[in-house]
Amino acid sequence: MASTKARDQNNGDIEAPNAFNSQQGTLQKPNQLNLPKDEAASQDGPSEKSGDRRKEHLLKRDVLPEQDLDQGIVGWEGQDDPENPRNYTPLRKWTVLALVSSMTLISPFASSVFAPAVRFADVDFNNTSTILSTFVVSAYVLGYAIGPLFLSPLSEIYGRRIVLNIASLHFVVWQIGCALAPNISSLIVFRLLTGMGGSACLTIGGGTIADMFEKEQRGLAMSIFTAGPLFGPVLGPICGGFIAQGAGWRWVFWTLLIVAGTCTGFILVFYRETNHTVLIRYKTRRLARELNRDDLTSCYDKVLGKRSAKVLLGRSLIRPLRLLFLSPIVGLLAIYVALIYGCLYLLFTTVTTVFEEAYHWTPDLTGLAYIGLGLGLLCGQALFGLTSDKIIVRLSNANNGEYQPEMRLTMCLFFAFFVPISFFWYGWSIQAKVHWIVPIIGLLPFGFGMIGIFTSIQTYIIDSYSQYAASGIASVTVTRSFFGAFLPLAGPSLYQRLGYGWGNSLLGFVTLALIPAPVLLHRYGGFLRERYPVKLE
Repeated sequence: MASTKARDQNNGDIEAPNAFNSQQGTLQKPNQLNLPKDEAASQDGPSEKSGDRRKEHLLKRDVLPEQDLDQGIVGWEGQDDPENPRNYTPLRKWTVLALVSSMTLISPFASSVFAPAVRFADVDFNNTSTILSTFVVSAYVLGYAIGPLFLSPLSEIYGRRIVLNIASLHFVVWQIGCALAPNISSLIVFRLLTGMGGSACLTIGGGTIADMFEKEQRGLAMSIFTAGPLFGPVLGPICGGFIAQGAGWRWVFWTLLIVAGTCTGFILVFYRETNHTVLIRYKTRRLARELNRDDLTSCYDKVLGKRSAKVLLGRSLIRPLRLLFLSPIVGLLAIYVALIYGCLYLLFTTVTTVFEEAYHWTPDLTGLAYIGLGLGLLCGQALFGLTSDKIIVRLSNANNGEYQPEMRLTMCLFFAFFVPISFFWYGWSIQAKVHWIVPIIGLLPFGFGMIGIFTSIQTYIIDSYSQYAASGIASVTVTRSFFGAFLPLAGPSLYQRLGYGWGNSLLGFVTLALIPAPVLLHRYGGFLRERYPVKLE
């Protein structure tokens, strides 16, 4: 065979050339294929004769590069190759997603679980600096800004599994350092190191979803995966307050060691590689050894060209920064997400103080103030998971069956308006010192809007840069983590000068002014992607 083949049981071998988009890093199907009518319909999507089969693949599938040993090319053995992560059984797909999502819950949980316990550590360390107390919490998030810069690109070169395993072990080990910290300075350093290890799951998970799920399945998958980074920080203070009050602040970290260690053990045993490029490289090495053929080349290396390990590593490490600074859509959305994320962590550093001083709650009860935020997240996640994929299928069908990534931002426009509402409600109810249930309910719209915004934007980036989804998510994670680490430091002076009413109103006006960002990208995102392509290789 001189060319790549697509096997069909009814029609024999049909030639199906593949097209590779080097700008977005995705394999795309040509517009014209030399296929019989029925076969073309099954490749391109639902036809009038397909009946119930239209439910199987509602959107056009990316064409996978297939194997042609006559030409020395190693690839997938047909579009339905069971070894390809896109063709895994549903049980296997959701198991892999559950493993990475479990760590994606624990890691952000660790970011805020210490917030109610900071005052106990301040007493032990004789610390009177509000800035240092705040930075004990936010230093962990600063680790989120550093880790993805090298962990995400490494996962695209060497695979998701090895990077996630090593980073998870790193995350677990440094919990011991936090638990045994002799002073507040060392505690800040250890928290930074744990954050770096805990950041791997946040970006590798996005790549894993792109590896396994078709476009019409990613909304539900992302709603599950994104729940961790948003529910985790909310659950953290609730649990941390009770642990610190009952067993002491150091047991917060011993508890994290036990929980994270157990989760890491399951990941080490059951998590499997999903990176398409890495899997085919493994297969190429195996076939070269078994067939005694040194001329075999991975189909992905054939398309992208062979490069030295040094060049490949160098380009991969700067890929998240290239996307952040050279792609208008990634840069703009990263700033939007970062400001909302920073506001979330600003709330974490103030809610405890507010309910202790204004409502005279004890430290173990202050964590319950986050219940409203958690309920909002739960409602938003349920709505997004149930409707997102259905909406993009309908929009695609209305667009003559053509899917555009910007369709993912449709729901973002709806969720964006809830965030500023929450700041006005929460801030002025505290300022007026009304019943404690009112500000707690006021946090519900923030959680509802935030999870819808985050999930929509992350799915949009995954669909836009599928092969390099981990780097795309890393660009957003790095930016939002810097804001999450440093914006809370401005909280004490902000509320001291403006009070809780106008202080939160200022945040409400800022988030309201940012709503045009997703509106503009929803309308002009496709034009910007074509006008300003980013060379990722």
